[in-house]
Amino acid sequence: MADGPVDHSGTTPGNVMARLARPRSDEPTRIAVVADPHVSTREEGTSKLFEHTETHLRNAVADINDRDVDYTLCVGDVTKDGERWNYDAADAILADLETPFRAIPGNHDVEKEGYDHENLPLAEFEERYTPDGLPFHERVGGVDVVGLNSSGGDDWLTDSHDGLVTDEQLEWLDGTLPELESPLVAVHHNLPTMSDQLVQHRDNNEPEMAIPPTMREPEAFLDVLAEHDAPLMVTGHLHLPSATKERGVREIMSPTTCSFPQSYLVFDVGPDGTEVRLIPVVDHEGMMLGHYERHQDSDTGKGLTDMAAIRLAQFPLVDES
Repeated sequence: MADGPVDHSGTTPGNVMARLARPRSDEPTRIAVVADPHVSTREEGTSKLFEHTETHLRNAVADINDRDVDYTLCVGDVTKDGERWNYDAADAILADLETPFRAIPGNHDVEKEGYDHENLPLAEFEERYTPDGLPFHERVGGVDVVGLNSSGGDDWLTDSHDGLVTDEQLEWLDGTLPELESPLVAVHHNLPTMSDQLVQHRDNNEPEMAIPPTMREPEAFLDVLAEHDAPLMVTGHLHLPSATKERGVREIMSPTTCSFPQSYLVFDVGPDGTEVRLIPVVDHEGMMLGHYERHQDSDTGKGLTDMAAIRLAQFPLVDES
C-alpha cells in the first residue's frame, strides 16, 4: 500500500543523517522533528501529495509513539495554506500523539495576500501550539528548545513568503541564549548557505529551477546565534534533508512528511553529542510514488527531488563523532 507505514520493529530506527558534537546533555533526550506536513483535506495532487497528507502525518504520529520520544516539534507549514479546517484535521491526528507537541509557523500557516479563505490568526496558532506565545523556550530533558517565528503574522510579511526574524525576537533571543545550557533553535526558514546549495544545484544541473523564498536580513540573526555560540538550528521549508554550517552555527534541515522523501527526524541528545536519524513515514511503494510525483511536478520539483536523492546517498551528511 502506498501509504503504509514502515515497520522498523527489531531494527535500529531510520538512517543516520548526522552525528554532531553538540548539543550535549548528561540526561539522554529524544526529540522528534516533523516538518511541512501541509495537511489538506480538500485538495489533491501536486508534489505535496495533498490527498495523502493526513495519512502521512498519522503514520508519523504512530511511529513517534513507538520510539520513546520525549517531545515532538513541528518546524512549520502544518497546513496547506492556513485554513481553519486543515488545522482542525491536523489537530485530530495530533490528539493521538503521546508526547508534548509544539509547532512554529511556516510561511503557509500565516496570512498571505491573495488567499480566498479566512486564515487562522497568529494568536490562535499560538494558543494551539505554543501556549506561552512566540518566541518560546522550553526545557525538555537535557535540551533547551527555542522556537522562533520567521514566517509572519496577521499584519507583517503578508505580501511575501520570505522569512524574517524580527528585531523584537532578536532582542528576546539575545537575552535568552546566555541562560541556556543546550539550546536547539527551531525556525522555519534557512540560513543563506542552505539556500546557496539550491543555487549551486540550479547552476550546475537544473537551469530552469526556481529558488524558494529565503530569509531576509539573515546577518542580524546570525550575529546573535554566533555571539552566543548556539550549537544547532533546525529548519524546514525546502522539503529535503540537508545540513550546513555558517559562522559556527550548524543547521539541520528536516525533510517533509508530505513529499519525497516522506520522512521525519529523531534527535538523540546525550553526553557524547547529538545523533540525527531520518525516519520514513511510507513504505517502498509510497516512496516511489512520492519520487515520481515530485520529479514530474515542475523544473523546481525535479531539482529538489534530485537534491534530496543526492543527500540521501551521502548519509551521514555530517560526522563529528
